[in-house]
Amino acid sequence: MSSSKLTHLQLGRGSIKTALLCCTALVPGALSAQETYQLDDVILEASAQNSGAADAETVVANELSSGGKLSGEIINIPASVSVITSREIEARGADSVEQVLNYTAGATTDSYGADDRFDYFILRGFEAYTYRDGLTLGANFGAVREEPFAFERVEVIKGASSSTFGLSDPGGSVNYVTKRPRAERFGTVYTSVDSYGSLETGVDFGDTLDEEGTLSYRFTGLLRNGELEYPYSENDELFAMGGLTWRPSDASELTVIVDHLDRDSVPGSGGFPAGGDFDRGDVFYGEPDYNYRGTDRTTVSVLGTHDFGNGLSFGGTLRYSDSEDDFGYAYVSDGTPDDDTVDRAFFASDGTSENMISDLHLTYEGFFGGAASTTTAGVEFSWSDDTDKRYYGAAPSVDLDNPTYTGRPTDVPIFADLDTETEGKALYVQQELNWNERFIASFGLRHDWIDVTETNNLAGTVQTNDISETTGRAGLTYKIKPNIAVFGNYAQSVVPAGFGVEPEEGEQFELGTKWQPAGTNALLTASVYDLSKSNITRTNPATNLPETIGEIGVRGIDLEAKAEVGAYTLTAAYSYLDAEIKENGTSGNVGNRPGLVPENVASIWASRTWENLGRGDLTVGLGARFNSGYYYSDSNTAGDTGSFVVVDAAVTYDLSEQTSLSANVTNLFDEKHTSYGGFYADFYSPGREVTVKLAHSW
Repeated sequence: MSSSKLTHLQLGRGSIKTALLCCTALVPGALSAQETYQLDDVILEASAQNSGAADAETVVANELSSGGKLSGEIINIPASVSVITSREIEARGADSVEQVLNYTAGATTDSYGADDRFDYFILRGFEAYTYRDGLTLGANFGAVREEPFAFERVEVIKGASSSTFGLSDPGGSVNYVTKRPRAERFGTVYTSVDSYGSLETGVDFGDTLDEEGTLSYRFTGLLRNGELEYPYSENDELFAMGGLTWRPSDASELTVIVDHLDRDSVPGSGGFPAGGDFDRGDVFYGEPDYNYRGTDRTTVSVLGTHDFGNGLSFGGTLRYSDSEDDFGYAYVSDGTPDDDTVDRAFFASDGTSENMISDLHLTYEGFFGGAASTTTAGVEFSWSDDTDKRYYGAAPSVDLDNPTYTGRPTDVPIFADLDTETEGKALYVQQELNWNERFIASFGLRHDWIDVTETNNLAGTVQTNDISETTGRAGLTYKIKPNIAVFGNYAQSVVPAGFGVEPEEGEQFELGTKWQPAGTNALLTASVYDLSKSNITRTNPATNLPETIGEIGVRGIDLEAKAEVGAYTLTAAYSYLDAEIKENGTSGNVGNRPGLVPENVASIWASRTWENLGRGDLTVGLGARFNSGYYYSDSNTAGDTGSFVVVDAAVTYDLSEQTSLSANVTNLFDEKHTSYGGFYADFYSPGREVTVKLAHSW
């Protein structure tokens, strides 16, 4: 089931104001931590241009964006959140979502190494669901690889959040905030080249179109002719995004954004014989003429707000998307370094997806019982129509030492042909009570209805699944001082697991603290949590049918600091994850650590700027990422990565006030480990990559 088809809509007006007042009066019972949720929607969205400009200037965010379902000052929100601004993304030279999240507490990335078909990352031990401007995209595994250059920031909300966003796993959610037009003239153009021979150029500029500043536009785009570190690789991309914002008054704003993503790449290396140590840049056991991964997607987004006055405001977002993707390769299906030949198999898939999702909400701000009260009620609708064809067949073996390629296969047998239609709707209500900026309580409740119809074109069968689930969230923040807060929350999550089985459910308890040291631009967060996921579904090997059997628990600690002090910038994170399989049916893995989940993860990125050094400023950054290692599977017997440290670096020099030359290096010392393996093949971690970029801004 794809959760990429959910939405958040919200109501109209008229007698609605009375209903919202009634919700405010009913508060102490059941409303969720989408706290400031849309509480400050009108104010924040009206100033979205300014927040976007701020994200380009600092790595320390003090507010969650109006594009997300939680909004407002981060110190007030009773949950652990991390924001990676466009400034931080640029400083580290992150060109994929995985690289964007590399220095975020609670996040682990790159668990599949060179198998780079998707954005692979987990939060607090579980797969993370992704969202764009608060509307769901779905699980990252199997989804389109997003283009980070399209986003003003990436927001990571830790823990269960289905009452806020809809379908999600309990570890956390990632929200991408799209770049929008600003009420000012600005621009950047760049060109870059990397050590694999990729050439890229990009632009991001905008301006107002009238003297009154009521109409503004923005265009963002890039063109890349690229290669990767593996032989016969390709990493081409065309991305174009245009936006138009209309502000007829201080109370209203409407934005329309259209973007197109066209990727032509390859699905990694196809792997290497298990247990060996091969040169990832010289040896290739795939098939050069059958090695592709394409994405062609067009998206239209509409975002609007209106302030009716007297505390009542409206906000809404709608997104329509139409995409096609294809994929095919020859991969290592069996072989060891002691064999003379390497066995291979062909795999391919073709899919299409057309979907719409919308979220409309009303917010009423007033007072109740001596507290500032904010009530939000909303409705969400979504639909999608997906097709998925998959192919599998044996491929000719190749010589271990001197592979001879056989060319594109004339036919690969089809083994799956599915059409899936999904319709979803949801109602939610949220409440925040704020007593003198000292005690801030928030509650939320959401109910989702999801109807899924799957047609198996090969078997001639039809399956249906009707899901009706309620989730909640409650949180409390106590501000010891205006810049120091302690918080706690309880939150639930739910995600469909398949036909004929119960949805997978999660819950989390969390306690934490946040500190913004006085007189500095810094934010420090510490939290402890206990989360679990039950009704985990696996396929029974005896019946080949899905069954609900499992439970996984994770207890952990997250520490994170972001600071800009004088000439220095610092980002540091540490996570401890005590993860355990508590129930696992007939699989016999109870007591084991879940696969791909490390126990300790730490990172630090620090930079220093020397001003007026020759022609301009010089900035040097250095980062390190530590991972204590993880098992490849739940059985804990297929092998593990062992611990590893990856070092990154960056240097930027201002040739003039508006022109800069930079060099970014990921994996400076070319550290190598098997990110995923122990079965039919090994997939190695990415090697060293150097990117040099010349940029000019105005």
